[in-house]
Amino acid sequence: MKHENLQQVDSDMVAIIEKELRYIAGIIKQKGRELLSNYTITPPQFVALQWLFEDGDMTIGDLSSKMYLACSTTTDLVDRMEKNQLLMRVKDENDRRVVRIHLLEEGERIIDEVIKKRQVYLEEVLKNFSGGEIQLLQENLMKLHLEMRGE
Repeated sequence: MKHENLQQVDSDMVAIIEKELRYIAGIIKQKGRELLSNYTITPPQFVALQWLFEDGDMTIGDLSSKMYLACSTTTDLVDRMEKNQLLMRVKDENDRRVVRIHLLEEGERIIDEVIKKRQVYLEEVLKNFSGGEIQLLQENLMKLHLEMRGE
């Protein structure tokens, strides 16, 4: 069934969808940077804090993989955030050789505030959409995300 659908997809339509998604991602990124200008963190620090906020404690190696950064770059990032008391390193309870990064209250507060402000922005953008259009958009975005993740 998947292969049949794949053959029916119009390549011009795919090009338009790819372009629109790229533009939307760019606008979201720019809006996010505008929101971050009111905080003492950089965009890469925000991304790191967001991963910790969503996925919980993880090693620097795990975080490096999620952010597509070298471990040395992630270590520098974590050092600066630890200095600003946004996160802390903690030894794994099961294996003392493993060090995990733990989000602190201030890091959580910043992430929560910025995400809520992003949601307010999106809510404003969606005001001209009907309830059905919003539901369909949400369902299709979730489906696209799952397909991209291979689920």
